[in-house]
Amino acid sequence: MKQHIQPINKEKFLSDDEIIVSKSDNKGLFTYCNQVLLDISGFEEEELLGRQHNTVRHPDMPRAVFQLLWDTVKAGDEFNGYVKNMSKDGGFYWVLANVTASYSPDGKLLGYYSVRRSPKKEAIVVIDGLYKKMLAAEKAAGARDAIDASLAILNSAIEEKGVSYDEFVFSI
Repeated sequence: MKQHIQPINKEKFLSDDEIIVSKSDNKGLFTYCNQVLLDISGFEEEELLGRQHNTVRHPDMPRAVFQLLWDTVKAGDEFNGYVKNMSKDGGFYWVLANVTASYSPDGKLLGYYSVRRSPKKEAIVVIDGLYKKMLAAEKAAGARDAIDASLAILNSAIEEKGVSYDEFVFSI
């Protein structure tokens, strides 16, 4: 059960040499988190293990980004994207996330593996503005059509650049 944390405008930063690593089962429950994640999030390991990965999701994140993430990894591809997470004290931190599926030697899905690093400051300026537009579209569309409305904003931004989603992520 996710506890209610009130967001505050207190940004935290990963250093360029820090990497967040976590693993989740095939239902999105944390099965591993490294010390860097614990340090920046302010959570204790026992507060995260067995809980949904969205425990650290910031409410400023458009739902469509996570729909894209799950659609991508469930199709067997790796996802790259910018994510704004929330720490236990309500502060926030941005990451450039890479998420991949993890398989057993016989091809059975075991879960997901995520590596996150510090994003470029210039990229966050761009992505924060885009995410605000996406979130506004989600709210205006209502729950049923929120993700489609938000994805339309994202797809429009990508088409405007004439690149793929991954090229867009790495070009900003």
